[in-house]
Amino acid sequence: MNGTFFCNKCGAQNAAGAQFCSRCGAPTNPTPGVVPTAVSSSPSLGPYPAPATSYQAVAPVVGVGYGGFWIRVVAFLIDAIILRVVVSPIRMIFGGLGLAGMITGIPHFGLALLGGGVTIIALLFGSWLYEAFMESSSYQATLGKMIFGMKVTDLNGNRISFERATGRHFAKWLSSMILCIGYIIVGFTERKQGLHDLLAGTLVRRT
Repeated sequence: MNGTFFCNKCGAQNAAGAQFCSRCGAPTNPTPGVVPTAVSSSPSLGPYPAPATSYQAVAPVVGVGYGGFWIRVVAFLIDAIILRVVVSPIRMIFGGLGLAGMITGIPHFGLALLGGGVTIIALLFGSWLYEAFMESSSYQATLGKMIFGMKVTDLNGNRISFERATGRHFAKWLSSMILCIGYIIVGFTERKQGLHDLLAGTLVRRT
């Protein structure tokens, strides 16, 4: 029962917080972590009946784990390496064209500049689509986060939409622009939220 406990001496029911039993006056000391499940009367062996009470242990509530600062940094580095590997063929193609131009005497500086610009654009768009699709998918995490058993959820632990994942991704730009303070606060907030998590209403849970 909520808000009540039973006297250890006579078995009488008392309100929570009572210091003395309402029936026998004995000091109360309710047993923590257990609740009474059944009370049955047995034959009287003295001036007071001696009810027998069985108890069932209450399972402790398992706390929710969150992805901390350093483990998320490592996951970020893994994702950055994956993106670089995926985008690297673009730079190699333009680099090869530039080398061919240098051999044939055709100006190659424009190709090199174009290759660098295309690579940057590919990284920006690739990073957005990679994070937004992966974090809004059934996996709820990028490959880097999946390695460490982390998932991105809303504040109620549910899967987030592609739109919210997109907002979280671009909110990271703000976290970076303010001297990365938006990332650093992950180590100091109660639920390990960065500025981008606070703005998007998301959590990084760890199983």
